[in-house]
Amino acid sequence: MSQKREYSYSVPWNLMLIILGSVIQAVGFKAIATVHGFVPSGLFGLATLIEYKTSILDAGVWYLMLNVPMFVLGYLFISRRFLAYSFISMITVSLAYSSLDLVVHIQNQLYAAVCFGVISGCGAGVVLRTLGSNGGLDVVAVIANQRFNVGIGKTYFMFNLALYAVSFLSLDNDLVIASLIAAFVASVCMEYSLSMFSQRKLCLIISKHNEEIAQKVMHSMKIGATFLEGVGAYKNETRRVLMVVTNNIQLKRLEEVAFTIDPHSLFIVENTFNVIGSTFSRRKIY
Repeated sequence: MSQKREYSYSVPWNLMLIILGSVIQAVGFKAIATVHGFVPSGLFGLATLIEYKTSILDAGVWYLMLNVPMFVLGYLFISRRFLAYSFISMITVSLAYSSLDLVVHIQNQLYAAVCFGVISGCGAGVVLRTLGSNGGLDVVAVIANQRFNVGIGKTYFMFNLALYAVSFLSLDNDLVIASLIAAFVASVCMEYSLSMFSQRKLCLIISKHNEEIAQKVMHSMKIGATFLEGVGAYKNETRRVLMVVTNNIQLKRLEEVAFTIDPHSLFIVENTFNVIGSTFSRRKIY
């Protein structure tokens, strides 16, 4: 298990995910977004908007140029490793976008917006599973978060608010609305890509036989468990609550163990976005 975790944080693994995710994003930008005239969110969206209005250079080149001041700031305020990985992502997106000659033929604008959101969101999520980022606005968002405690989501919201406000003034309204739909779908897919393989189920078991359930869980299922002290509000009785973190595959088996030992137990399941530490995923340090 430890060797697998160490490999997942190795340079080859990070580079593979960064290049793969960046190419996936570039495919979405080139094959769908520019074909329909969509404005993506973030710094690439600004580069795309400039391409639409000037027709001087393509968005890949503009994106490369806009990233220069971002990486100067990153060099001053963020770790070199994070910056290096983000730089590779930015270069890959720019080069792939400029060199790809690919068109996905989708006639319906709404269908195209959804497809573009899925592709770009999954690509961004793959990159963000590494120790780097997608470059561009990610760099500024991390700096604002680390130095001024400004939420990363707030930085993206303010930038995209300004971006789409300008887009409404200069582009067709239906096109901008389709771009907003694509941005929403992309954010959902990115969150899913980030939580994939890291998402767990948090189970709380309340029973008079929690000691027996805990022993069965640890010895038969090979899963760790934790006791929490609780007090029943109705009878004011002290009762130990068993907390177990597991995955979807073992969830049903855990349920069977609990109700086989105590048919009257209370079994509560919650979704978790991510579980780090101990025998689970290691915390990422940028």
